[in-house]
Amino acid sequence: MSNMRTAIYPGSFDPVTLGHLDIIRRASVMFDRLIVAVMHNQNKKPMFSVEERMEFLRRTTVELSNVEIASFGGLLADYARQQDACAVVKGLRAVSDFEYEFQMALANRKLNPQLDTVLLMTSAEYMYLSSSVVKDIAVHGGSVAGFVPDRIMQDIVRRTRKEG
Repeated sequence: MSNMRTAIYPGSFDPVTLGHLDIIRRASVMFDRLIVAVMHNQNKKPMFSVEERMEFLRRTTVELSNVEIASFGGLLADYARQQDACAVVKGLRAVSDFEYEFQMALANRKLNPQLDTVLLMTSAEYMYLSSSVVKDIAVHGGSVAGFVPDRIMQDIVRRTRKEG
């Protein structure tokens, strides 16, 4: 086992928002290596493919040298073991997020006793922000400026104009 502290920040990132980016930046300072992992979730109908979401993340984290972009399916606890990760990073917006993440943290710890969960409170300016909110605004012709990184804004606008 190496001395490098690796954490995984899993999510659907459909699309990545400024709130996600805030968590990524803050977590990247806390760990030697941060894997931002796009989850394959059969229950969700994403607007963007896994490949597109990974590309958006690459473009918006390019200046963070210890951040890697990946994707995975299956159990997070197993993926964390494969990556020799000591922690999972999750962002919290509200108390309701905490209840869900607390259950997930306990389940992951049961499946992988070496795995801790680090819960980061979202910065106040992003408390209301979610990928669902962004997609809803974009599909209805609203501006997503200030919600998503500038580097991917036009990609989101183009896609939602087609889907809307």
